[in-house]
Amino acid sequence: TQKVDPAGAEIKVPDGYKLVWNEEFDTPGSPDTDRWWYETGAGGWGNNEIQTYVNNKTPGGSSLAEISGGILSIRAITENSTVYSIRMNTRESWMYGWFEARLKVTDTYGAWPAFWMMPQNFTTWPGDGEIDIMEYAIGTQGKDKVSSSIHCNAYNWPAGTQKTHVLSITDAASQFHVYALEWTADKMVFYVDGTPHLTFTNGGTYDKWPFNAPFYLKLNLAWGGNMGGSKLDPLPAIYQIDYVRVYQK
Repeated sequence: TQKVDPAGAEIKVPDGYKLVWNEEFDTPGSPDTDRWWYETGAGGWGNNEIQTYVNNKTPGGSSLAEISGGILSIRAITENSTVYSIRMNTRESWMYGWFEARLKVTDTYGAWPAFWMMPQNFTTWPGDGEIDIMEYAIGTQGKDKVSSSIHCNAYNWPAGTQKTHVLSITDAASQFHVYALEWTADKMVFYVDGTPHLTFTNGGTYDKWPFNAPFYLKLNLAWGGNMGGSKLDPLPAIYQIDYVRVYQK
């Protein structure tokens, strides 16, 4: 049976695909930990980030990942001079497919919300690959400018060779937009609101294409650092997710 989203609209399936996993965030409260797990800790996460990620609740008891009205809100807050936020991942992983989320980002300076993928059997970065479906950071990319990128040994940001594209869209932080990746054995195509804006093709070697292995999905709200930037607005910052859907052939 085709699941219907909480707003009553039938889930639109891309041509040639079928829905294999979806999270509509239609059950109020905390995300389902049978489907999601949290990464925790500080240390900059390789990008000089400021936040400390928690297992949903801060030491003071504030919940930072909460579902209400069919929307997941991820918050970054300050508590006792420490910034706390969320980095949550799907327990399932997939190789190839159409990966899609409807998201509303934030124009808070310092905030860096993302929707991305990492390999299930991770051993080394960037060698095993990283897929960034959506990143937004007003502090470094500018207002209403979203980006998609891939990283691997041949193409990565420390070397300045990552395959990336920044797209201007309207009302990124005041309206929801649909961000998607179509990933096949031959290429990746990244979409915003159904329009392709970055295509990355299989280079034939592991250094250029480690993307023939299962990857899992990630939602996080980073603070500051290389992409969040040095200008920091007062917190809280809020990143909202309407749904996450996975389709495969």
